Amino acid sequence: MPTVGQRPEGRLSLTRVGLGQSNLTFRLIDQSGKKWVLRRPPLGRLLESAHDVAREARILKALGPTAVPVPQVYGELPRGATSDGAPAFLMSWVDGNVVDTMNSAEALDAEGRRSISVGLARTLARIHAVDVQRAGLSELASHKAYAPRQLKRWKGQWEQSKTRELPRLDDLTLWLEQRLPVEREVVLVHGDFHVRNVIVTAGTSDVAAVLDWELSSLGHPLADLGTLLAYWPHPGEVGLGGFTPTALPGFLTRDSMIAEYARASEADVGDIVFWQVLALWKLAIIAEGVLRRTKDQPLNKAAAGAPEAAEISGLVDRAWHVIAHA
Repeated sequence: MPTVGQRPEGRLSLTRVGLGQSNLTFRLIDQSGKKWVLRRPPLGRLLESAHDVAREARILKALGPTAVPVPQVYGELPRGATSDGAPAFLMSWVDGNVVDTMNSAEALDAEGRRSISVGLARTLARIHAVDVQRAGLSELASHKAYAPRQLKRWKGQWEQSKTRELPRLDDLTLWLEQRLPVEREVVLVHGDFHVRNVIVTAGTSDVAAVLDWELSSLGHPLADLGTLLAYWPHPGEVGLGGFTPTALPGFLTRDSMIAEYARASEADVGDIVFWQVLALWKLAIIAEGVLRRTKDQPLNKAAAGAPEAAEISGLVDRAWHVIAHA
């Protein structure tokens, strides 16, 4: 709970914020204007092991003393505090901007866009540099090869959440299973690292906080870089919901992002094609899950709407395009 001097005064107002459609985020404001953030799972039927907000809170607490910028966690809410009995936790409000709409991206100048690009690559390197043993995260997940674990998990999620058959995604699953890379590193991975999941400082565009650690695990660092590239459309490419900020002048190209990350982390990025394809495949399955949840429970739909079936198919097509041009 908030520390002394930060406790709420008077009546609280609760407003949903952000465009996320997995764990839900709400802004709490008291009568004096102090702000906090509440995180809870989505409404309706949930897949087993998904949307574990208590686990997310533990990860954020562990990262507090590290070089990774994250909000401060005050604590988990008592059982029964939410109307449906769902778990929830409270964390600090971090001032800054989130580039989560085309308008917010277009409001930045070219230098601001470049600064965000560089900041994302360098922040990702900081995440992968975390000493998981010292941070108390060595038991967060298995230390076995990450790609096979991801394929097994998300292949199962697809079977449980799909709204139709998608043969090209099934073919992509086979392509990935037949080209598993050798993995020699085990680091903390964010699992969903992209421009919408960070807060940047107004004026400087420096990364002030990394959000949405729900999919965090232990695994290969290029998995996160692949995810970042999957969310990084070039001019003329399609993004979910028409969101293509990185096509604007100033944002680095995907090749430049790979190079910037390699400089910051000194990592070998030779297998990046596999990891980018895996990320696009996984993103398509996650988007399908969002589509399924919003069909089951319309209250889960965020302000930006839900992914459309054609957009999800487009992600699969992009993965095949990456393969064809590798």
